[in-house]
Amino acid sequence: MEFTGKIIAILPARGGVSKTGNEWKVQEYVIEDHGQYPRKMCFDVFGADKIEQFNIQMGEELTVSFDIDARQWQDRWFNSIRAWKVDRVSTAAPAEGTVPPPAPTAAPDFLAGDVKDDLPF
Repeated sequence: MEFTGKIIAILPARGGVSKTGNEWKVQEYVIEDHGQYPRKMCFDVFGADKIEQFNIQMGEELTVSFDIDARQWQDRWFNSIRAWKVDRVSTAAPAEGTVPPPAPTAAPDFLAGDVKDDLPF
């Protein structure tokens, strides 16, 4: 699944040591889309290497690819939205080799001899 929007919050990183002795780190972010009624989604990035690789900053426009999973803890269920890919939304700079469309010109030049006004109003 994908969600495109602007990063509006970066929550404090959490980390610890697993039962097997491995260190872990998770960072949560809140992203908001640009719809008429903006939706927000809180997602996480797991692993210090992924957090560093994605390097998500406040105010960035991103497309986040994520998986949703649920887990049970003490007879309660919790959803997890984990990002596995993050793409920056480009500002649409023209690609090399492409010719931009011509800019609109000023009002058209009419011939001096074209004085007949044939509009019905």
